[in-house]
Amino acid sequence: MDNERAAALLKAERERVTSLLEQRTAIRDAEKQAAGETGDWIDRAVPLTSEEINDALAKSLKARLDAVGRAEKRLANGTYGVSVRSGQPIPEERLEADPTAELTVEEARRP
Repeated sequence: MDNERAAALLKAERERVTSLLEQRTAIRDAEKQAAGETGDWIDRAVPLTSEEINDALAKSLKARLDAVGRAEKRLANGTYGVSVRSGQPIPEERLEADPTAELTVEEARRP
């Protein structure tokens, strides 16, 4: 995969994940506001469960942004598209599907 295509894929992934993080923040803020309003009785566990889910999603999205950053660094230093473990080339199809891929499919399947 050429560097221009890789950079475009990584940029698109960064934008997608950043947008999802912003949406999560907006949802969390709206839920917190709704939880503070008076009205019908609600199960007190619902806001806690929702907060835990939002925290888990935010953590996952932040990890994804970290993966994008690592891939951008590999692109900048000329090691993008090769396994960080073995140095073997990562197939272009895998990079198209996941531009942050750090391992070949075979390596990723190993424990």
